[in-house]
Amino acid sequence: MRFERQILLAAFAILGLTWFQSAESAEKTSQRVLLLGQKPDGHPRMTHEYTPAMRILTKLLSQHKGIHTIAVSADEPWKDGPELLDGADAVVVFLSEGAKWLHQDAARLDAFKQLAKRKAGLICLHWGMGTRNADYIEDYVNLFGGCHGGPDRKYKVVTTDMKIATPKHPILNGVKPLKLKEEFYYTLKRPKNVDNIVPLIRVHIDGADHTVGWAWERPDGGRSFGFSGLHFHENWRHAQYQRMITQAILWSLKRQIPDGGIDPILEASDIALPKK
Repeated sequence: MRFERQILLAAFAILGLTWFQSAESAEKTSQRVLLLGQKPDGHPRMTHEYTPAMRILTKLLSQHKGIHTIAVSADEPWKDGPELLDGADAVVVFLSEGAKWLHQDAARLDAFKQLAKRKAGLICLHWGMGTRNADYIEDYVNLFGGCHGGPDRKYKVVTTDMKIATPKHPILNGVKPLKLKEEFYYTLKRPKNVDNIVPLIRVHIDGADHTVGWAWERPDGGRSFGFSGLHFHENWRHAQYQRMITQAILWSLKRQIPDGGIDPILEASDIALPKK
């Protein structure tokens, strides 16, 4: 009886060790996506809704196994930023004047540069790619591939067709053209001596087609994506937006995108803003 009990205890110990090792292995293999938003920046309600967008992205990404999302407010002072960045596999920047924000702390800028060296995904949305001061453009474009920056920056609210520029790119799997009202930034700044930035979305503004969404396989081996739309919060209701932004994050993590694209699942309540 004692011998059988010892065998049983040993079996439980082995099972416990196996479970612990499996859990530890799952933790190590999960990919961490840091979602950076902020409180309202003075724009009218239903525009520049950074924190609600982080909740939307958390819901969309939760439908994919092996992804751990961390949604945080990156309002100043963001002292724990470098530590959070150090543990991320991809970062989404959707906040006010993002290129300027990146430079407000030298440790933060260095953490982003180290993040890029680790081949992490870098995603920027709308004003998250912005700066009024042109001094902040160069470092930013070398990380994200595009910037709405400087005193000559251009933007416009238009009702236009969102055209698919490179249909075979994985980010655009299952994404279809869409007519909508949006504020787009255009004539964006780009890195110098770079010719492999892929245009994904173009819109017709001021008599010409302009790239407002792009993908970039960076020289460091990482991937960057930018989209200058998402001024209006209500545009999250479009499945094309949900699909494209989610697939951009998955692509930045070097995950396989289904040929027909993912099927995003959101309820109207997921998009609705809290009542005042």
